[in-house]
Formats: sequence, C-alpha cells, structure tokens
Amino acid sequence: MSWIFGVNKEQAVPQNFEQMMAQGGGAGAGAPGGAGGNNNNNDNKESSKPKAWSNFDPSGLERAAKAARQLDGAKHAKDALDLARMQESTKQMEHQKELKEYEQNMARLELDKTRLMHEERRKTLSEETKHANQRAQFQDQLARKRYDDQLTQQQRMNEDNLAKQEESVKKQEAMRRATVEHEASLRHTNEMKKLDAKMKAQGAIERENKDIRNEQIKLQAKEHRETVLESLKTAGSILGTGITNFLSDWDKISSTVAGLSLLAVGVYAAKMGTGVTARFVEARLGKPSLVRDTSRLTLFTTLRHPIKAAKRLLVKPEDALKGIILEPKLNLRLHEVALSTANTRANNGMYRNLLLYGPPGTGKTMFAKSLAHHSGLDYAIMTGGDVAPMGRDGVTAMHKIFDWASTSRRGLLLFVDEADAFLRRRSTEHISEDLRSTLNAFLYRTGESSRKFMMVLASNQPDQLDWALSNRIDEVVEFNLPTIEEREQLVRRYFEEYILNAATRGWRSQRIKVEDFDFTAKCREIAERTEGLSGREIAKLGIAWQASTYASAEGILTREILDARVEDMISQHKQKVEWLKEDSPENVSYLDPKI
Repeated sequence: MSWIFGVNKEQAVPQNFEQMMAQGGGAGAGAPGGAGGNNNNNDNKESSKPKAWSNFDPSGLERAAKAARQLDGAKHAKDALDLARMQESTKQMEHQKELKEYEQNMARLELDKTRLMHEERRKTLSEETKHANQRAQFQDQLARKRYDDQLTQQQRMNEDNLAKQEESVKKQEAMRRATVEHEASLRHTNEMKKLDAKMKAQGAIERENKDIRNEQIKLQAKEHRETVLESLKTAGSILGTGITNFLSDWDKISSTVAGLSLLAVGVYAAKMGTGVTARFVEARLGKPSLVRDTSRLTLFTTLRHPIKAAKRLLVKPEDALKGIILEPKLNLRLHEVALSTANTRANNGMYRNLLLYGPPGTGKTMFAKSLAHHSGLDYAIMTGGDVAPMGRDGVTAMHKIFDWASTSRRGLLLFVDEADAFLRRRSTEHISEDLRSTLNAFLYRTGESSRKFMMVLASNQPDQLDWALSNRIDEVVEFNLPTIEEREQLVRRYFEEYILNAATRGWRSQRIKVEDFDFTAKCREIAERTEGLSGREIAKLGIAWQASTYASAEGILTREILDARVEDMISQHKQKVEWLKEDSPENVSYLDPKI
C-alpha cells in the first residue's frame, strides 16, 4: 500500500482505504472549500492528541486524500481497491505464515534443545555407568590380585615350613644314624677285645696243660691198641673155627645160599613197593614241599587236627571281598571275577588264570584266599623265592605240585606269590639253567586251561615276567595303593580291631583305655597324613598303637601316642622309598605315587 499512499509503513497511516476515506470525508464536511477549511479543528485535535502525534506531518495525508480523489474518479478504481485489498490480505496471510513458521521453528528449536538435553543426559549417564563398571572391574582385579598374592605368600610359607621340616627330619635321621654307627663301632670294639682276651687265656691254659695232655693221649692210644689187638685175635679164632665147620657141612652151605637169595628178593620187592606206595600217597594225600599254606585236607592233617578239619568242612562259601577294603572300581571288578569263578566251579567249566600286580601290602594274597573260599575251591600258596634254592630238584617239585593239584575233588586255586622271582624272562643272563628248566616245566604244565585247578599269580614287577606267560593269563588286575577314602576306612577298622576290642574285652587288668577325643576328625587327619601307605602298613600302625598303649605307664591311648606312631610309620615309609631309589629307581612309583 506504500506505493498508493506515498508514505512509509513506519508512519501511523490507516491500513485500509476505507478508514482513510472516512478521515478525509470528516475533514471536508466541516469546510467545503477543501482540507484547509478545517485547520482550526485540526489544530485543536492535534493539540488534544498525545505527544507522540505532535510531530506527525499531515502533508502525507493530504497527498493521500488527493490521490484518493483522483483514484475515485478513475475508471478502474474499484478493481484497484479490490486488488489492494487482496494484496494487503495476501501480505497479512504471508506475515501470519511467517509468524507461524517462526513459532514452528521456535517450537522445533525447543524440541531440538530438549532432545539435545536428553541426549547429553543419556550420554552422561552412559559415561557414568561405564566409569562405574570400570571402577568395579578395577576393584575386582585389585581384590583378585590381592587374593592371588595372599595364596602365593601362603604357598611359599607352606613350602618353607615343609622344607624346614624335611631338613629337620634329615638332621634327626643323620644324628640317629651317627649314633647307631657309633654304638655299633663301640660294641664291635668291645667284642673284639673280649675275644682277644679269651683267646689269650685259652692259649695260656693250653700251653700250661700241654705235657699232661700229651701223656693222656699216649696212654689212651696204648690201651686202645692193646684192646684192638686182643679183639682181632679173638674174632679171628672164632671166625676161623666157624668157617671151618661151615665149609665141612654141605647142607649148611645150601641152606645159607637159598636164604640169602630169598632175602635179596624180599628186600628188592619191599623197596620197590614202598617207593610206589610213597609216591601214590604223596600225590594223593601229602602236601608238596613248595606249598607254604593250603586249605586242602590231607590224611596227616586230619589225624593231627580232627576238630579243625571238621570245622573246615562245615564252612560255607562267603563273600570274596569280605573284610577287604578296596577302591569302588576295583571292588566291582573283583566281584565279577569271584562270581565267574564260583559259576565255573558249579558248571564244571574251564578255570581262568589271573595276574594280580601292584605294590606290596595292597590285598592281593588276601583276595586270592577269599576268592577260594567264596568259590568253594581249596587254595594252595607257594612263593617264587622257594623255587631257585631247589636247584635240579625244582623240576620234580614243580611236577609234584601240579600232580597234587590235579587230584583235588573240589578244585584247587594255586596262588603263586612273588611270581617274578622264578618266572622272569629266560633271555636274561642272571637266570640259571636249573631255574630255566623249572620255568619250562611250569610253562608246560600250564599250557592249557584246566577243570581241576586255576592259577593266580601275584607280582610287584609284572614287566619282568617271561613273555610266554601272556598266553597263560586270561585276566590282569591292578591293585593300587589306597586313596584317602580307603585309608580312612582302614584306620577305622584297625583302630576298632586293635584298640576298641582290646578296651572292651579280655581281663580287666589287661584292658586298655582311650583318651576322650573326637576320633572321627582324628581318623580323617591320619588318613590325609598317611598318603602312600599300603593297607599292610596301616594294619601295622594299629598294632603299634596297641603296643605303645600297653607299654605306657597308665595304659591310656592318647593323641600324643597316635601322632608319634603315625610320624614313625611315615618316616619308615620314606626310608623304604629312599632304599628303593638306591636299589631299583624304576620301581619307586610302587611305594610313592607322587614320584
């Protein structure tokens, strides 16, 4: 509208044409001659207006009124007015659109600002969480490192203490050895001095009595010579007379010859019959010399111990592993072996041969005896160390064992303990020809399975056995040292057998007493300390407790006695391991599983 009215937007000009005309008409009504006829009124109005309008220039209004009058007389005044309205309306709408866009932009800016604030807050929380996690991880790492350092320090302290204990034990053992050697040296010196003094005294006595002894010898020799001469003279005269009379009588000569012939025949027949009878009795009833122990009844055993023999006949088969404490896996396998053996005997089948190997004292012999009782077989125990000293007689003795075993009606379980003593490899240079022949005889008699006997071999060194035995063995079973669970059961069993039974049975004066302490915890402690000990060594430990209790002043088993005997047994076991290291280092693992 500025190009119509000729004024700026900043001036206070009416915004539409109708207002402008209304103002112009009011001015002309008061003065028909023009706008100047109303100057007084305008001056009064201007004087009555606020101070803001006092500086207003009315020339613009005049020009506008003039232009309006001109425009009113124009041809297209109405169209121009409509166009002006439309333009003004358009500008107002654009202005409102700009205002709305501005408001929208402002709202968008507020939203962006709010989103940015939330985004920044989210990032801040994420960073705080991240820093908190890092701080927690760092604290956890510090705690783990501190715990590892504590464990390392504790382990180092334990190792130092163990080293000190081992050094102390070694010093004590060295002192004990030095004391024993010194005592032995002193004893040997005293014995030599006593022997020297005795020999000197006897020499002096012999020198003093030499003349007397010589005279006695001469007299005795003279008397003996005279006696022999007289006896020869008397015998000669008698024999000469008898021979003369015998040769002069032909009937006596015939009778004598016939009698001597009959006597020779009788002696020869008696000798041969006695030998055959003895061999038959020995094969059927007698026990071979190589058999150390047997449950088979012989004629002589029955006559000497009839009550024991009757009790043995009434014994019923029992559980093969009764009283034997072994690890569960080995226990299950041995149960299967015992059941198979019992069923084999019941069905008259072929027996299977076994090889039991492992450290000494782990229950191999005990299981073999129990297996024989369970299956209803007789058992016979022989040891390989008895074969080598027999020399050439070993072959005969070996055949006697198998002949004797074949005559058993119930079947026989032949248990060969320390089998590697004579069943070692024939290719080695240390085996003699007699022992090699005995081994060949053993292999010959065990070449095939039998319905009369089964063979159970036990060895601590199975790698030294002859390779031909692999064809004779049907099953191999390993006996390991007891674990902590088995050791705990063994300690409980032998404590009850040797301590509790002795404390509750027997004469009152012979009973032992037990100090009041928690034996369950003590038993676990002893089982942990006795790692590497066999069942036989733990049994000896129970016997040592009983003996030490009987030897004490009051006959009370205390914790000190328990711990002292355990320490003694552990030190003895270590000494055995040291000896075995010096003798055969390859077999140390049998006595010490940690090596």
